Amino acid sequence: MADPQLLAEVYHAVLSGMVRDGRAPHYTELATEMELSPDRAREALHDMVAVGVPGVWLQPGTDYVASFAPFSNIPTQYLISVEGEQKWYGQ
Repeated sequence: MADPQLLAEVYHAVLSGMVRDGRAPHYTELATEMELSPDRAREALHDMVAVGVPGVWLQPGTDYVASFAPFSNIPTQYLISVEGEQKWYGQ
């Protein structure tokens, strides 16, 4: 079983990246931010998704975050704007 503290940190890092950048970070970006090896960051991302958090999944067959509630990393018809800036998509 993966370390719950690490899974919480991955969750926070991905959600923070979505808010900050308008897109989910790649696992190599997570590795840099969290001071992990790229392989460990990739594994931790997959472990966090495997927990089954509702609204969180990877693009099938890849390491790319497709959706991270309430955001979509893939453009949708649900545009999210804050103070006139639209850089997010909703699920």
